[in-house]
Amino acid sequence: MPLHWEIDPHLRLVTLVAEGDVTRSEVESYLDAVNQAGVHGYRKLFDARHAVTRMAPGELLALGVRMRATHAEGHAMGALAAVLPGTHVEMMDRVLGMLAAAERPMRVFRQIGPARKWIGSLPAT
Repeated sequence: MPLHWEIDPHLRLVTLVAEGDVTRSEVESYLDAVNQAGVHGYRKLFDARHAVTRMAPGELLALGVRMRATHAEGHAMGALAAVLPGTHVEMMDRVLGMLAAAERPMRVFRQIGPARKWIGSLPAT
């Protein structure tokens, strides 16, 4: 499975790694896991340096709408560090824009080191 995540309750951190072709159903499974675990407020490190997707724009939009609906439910959202290769930034702009609607710190990085440093510097809620 190209999407792997780890929920660390001690660090209050969710690490999500995407490799290969990520599908909508895999992202939906991740969102379900976060919801069931009640970890919306945890900091999140999303590493998509080695990911691709063949999702259609409508699928990406649907995922963004779902994420935004979660924000609208009043869940406090933890900070997000997203590591994206330069070739995928344009594809992810729409989804990242929807994620940015949540009131939380968020930054996009090209390398994992600075992303880990930044997310680690933020207080765990």
